[in-house]
Amino acid sequence: MRWILVALLALAHALAVRAQSSNAGAGDYLRWVFAEAARLREAGSPLVNSSGNHADARKAFVPKLESALGIKRPGGIPLDPVVTGRIEKPDYVIEKVHFQTLPGVRMPANLYLPKKAGRLPAVLHVHGHWSGAKQDPVVQARCVSSARAGFVALSVDAFGAGERAVGQALGEYHGGMTAATLLPIGKPLAGIQVLENARAVDYLLSRPEVDGQRLGVTGASGGGNQTMYAGALDDRLKAVVPVCSVGNYQAYLGAACCMCEVVPGALQFTEEDAVLAAVAPRALKVISASRDARQFSPAEAARSISGARSLFGVLGREGVVEHHVFESGHDYSKPMREAMVGFMRRHLLNQGAGEPVPDADFTPEPRENLRCFAAGERPASWLTLPQYAAAEGRRSLGEREWPKDTEGWNARRKEAGPALAKLLHGDFPIRAGRGILVEESAGATKKIVIETEPGISLPVTVERGDLRQPMVVLLHEEGAAVALKSPVADALRKKGAGLVGLDLRATGSLAVAGERIGLAPDHNSAEWAMWLGRPLAGQWTYDLKQVVNAVMRVLPDRRPIMMVGVGPMGITALLAAAQDDQIAAVASVDSMVSWISEKPYAKQRLATIIPHVIPKLGDIPQVAAMVGNQRRLIIAGGTDGQGQPLPAESVTKAFAGIQGALGKGPEFIQATPEAVADAMTRR
Repeated sequence: MRWILVALLALAHALAVRAQSSNAGAGDYLRWVFAEAARLREAGSPLVNSSGNHADARKAFVPKLESALGIKRPGGIPLDPVVTGRIEKPDYVIEKVHFQTLPGVRMPANLYLPKKAGRLPAVLHVHGHWSGAKQDPVVQARCVSSARAGFVALSVDAFGAGERAVGQALGEYHGGMTAATLLPIGKPLAGIQVLENARAVDYLLSRPEVDGQRLGVTGASGGGNQTMYAGALDDRLKAVVPVCSVGNYQAYLGAACCMCEVVPGALQFTEEDAVLAAVAPRALKVISASRDARQFSPAEAARSISGARSLFGVLGREGVVEHHVFESGHDYSKPMREAMVGFMRRHLLNQGAGEPVPDADFTPEPRENLRCFAAGERPASWLTLPQYAAAEGRRSLGEREWPKDTEGWNARRKEAGPALAKLLHGDFPIRAGRGILVEESAGATKKIVIETEPGISLPVTVERGDLRQPMVVLLHEEGAAVALKSPVADALRKKGAGLVGLDLRATGSLAVAGERIGLAPDHNSAEWAMWLGRPLAGQWTYDLKQVVNAVMRVLPDRRPIMMVGVGPMGITALLAAAQDDQIAAVASVDSMVSWISEKPYAKQRLATIIPHVIPKLGDIPQVAAMVGNQRRLIIAGGTDGQGQPLPAESVTKAFAGIQGALGKGPEFIQATPEAVADAMTRR
């Protein structure tokens, strides 16, 4: 299998498109996503549109991009390279090497050294979603082409792929719920790749065979995205060739893409043309395939290149920008690599006019021969991607001084409120919907439809119950139909509680069908939300506030409103209560108690994995503390990041640090329907 992801994502996209065409409610969400993206980008890209000094505009743009990517460049980390083997070929040598990129994190690589004297130009080769990563024959082919043309070629394994997977066999996918473990610590995989590729450049500069003034970078698919960001953010790279990757951010919406391609909140401040423009005045060649997916299509690429080209022109460098379209599917084919080598010769060797360099046939090395560590022989101290994310999360929490008493937590709550709102809702004002559009009564049940934002209408069922008991908003990841038939709902009815069941956007009857990728059931809808800078859980909390307001209007009996979230929706309930004082009590039932996980998430919703939350606000218990000491916080059981139930003492320990926030602390109860109903109706 050449690609792990390409076929999977193509199938998911086709299923989603087919499902949306027959599901009007689900299509509403995607239409809203498109409209919201267009609204955010009405002003265009500031770097491309800048009428002032390009250098000043780039200085303003780059920090915003680096912040979204979570890039903080650590200093003082030795490369500590270790060569584990050499493969001799007639005209080049392959060294197997690994070096340190981040504290305790090592990157395996293959260095292709031409058998030529003197210091040579070098090209960094970053892979996409080929199953073999740096070992894949497609990746080997372009490294060999580069070496035969006189370039040192360095091919690296991205974090989570190749030799750096959670397991030790080649072929593991590094996106989905593996990459998602990086989001809460504020280091999206795309940003980690920028940092690590910069360290790969550092390694090239450490080699006596390399001329550090003549460096290039190339890759295809996800590797093309790595190439684009490396070129934009690392001035040492003089020639940049992204392949089958350039399009524009808005074209990602409605498609299924890898987590390694997502820049959370990017559409709040830019489009892809600005990233390409940040390469200026250095040389840029974009290669597209005529039969590629829409987000990478020649037409979408041309839109971004057009914007960037104008800025290259202002700098007198329009001649160093090229867009080459090949009759091909998603690939890094022989004609593509011949064109890449010709471009590198022109700009790094000052040879030729960029014409393709004919490529001789070659026999790829067996994939296992190129590994730094044979399968099963990776050192025990090796940090996998989730393990690194967990260590960084713990470090971030440990560096903070948390309040010790109720007064301190109340002060923090006021301080942290705006930060939570920004994480969940972005910087742009949210447009108000029209409120209640439909209201129908049938006995003690009301059916209402609420427009929370233009284009977002939610069906809500309200069961009045006993007026002496609270009204409970019951959340389930599958929507109202499942929530209102659940054992928790039955137990609450027996106690006389009123019930509110609803389909939040992209759930229940409004779900985006065919969007599961690997362990992420809501992969696509959650990703699209991240691009907008409004995580889907943040959109849900906004919806819930509008629903609570509407319920209080249609049932003006002044009963307390409470909220219960089951499973992943427990996190949503906590987030909603942290922002809405009208919620008198909140309970999470069998919900994850920490965003920190040493393994890929499972049985969770990508929607509730909030980018940048730990360094800005803390973990799930610290967010829960924002409920304050005037309302009730109920924790009914809890799970780890894989959805496995935790012992009661582990759940209590997870929330131990926030005892001072709530006076008596959270109420810990058993995760049974009866215990939940008792807790919610207790006077």
